Amino acid sequence: MSCSQVELGIRSSFVHLYGKGRKERCVPLWARTADAITKWMREQDSAPKAHLFTNYRGEQLTRNGVDCILQKAIAGAVLACPSLRQKHISPHVIRHATATHLLQASVDISVIALWLGHESIDTTHIYMESNLAHKEEALGHLRPAGQRTPRFHATDKVIAFLETL
Repeated sequence: MSCSQVELGIRSSFVHLYGKGRKERCVPLWARTADAITKWMREQDSAPKAHLFTNYRGEQLTRNGVDCILQKAIAGAVLACPSLRQKHISPHVIRHATATHLLQASVDISVIALWLGHESIDTTHIYMESNLAHKEEALGHLRPAGQRTPRFHATDKVIAFLETL
């Protein structure tokens, strides 16, 4: 990503991204992220055509490079959270987790589809299917297997109402 793909504004900031199949999308930035990028660009004295993030050779950071940085961060975090050692974490897993958190925060699925660069909401629908919290909520409305469902007994008020129909 080049520095020219970042738009840093007073009211809003965003990044122009190009994904698979040369799909273009704009992703908004949190104010804290925009501030960090602004400081990074000043520190690097970045020209518009310069790469925003580079590898140790000063070349464009690749997907593998991003994954390598992520794995180093996870290795450091394992000391504080040993359960990370058993988890497979990749940039794609983080993308999936972000989409799931957006869904749990009641963000409309069409907005999530735009955010992820999906051409169809059908592609984004997989996040609804995989949302464990929604499944648990649905299960909470059911009686556990093997328990008898109590028989409905109408009150006198309900029976009186039904007789008027």
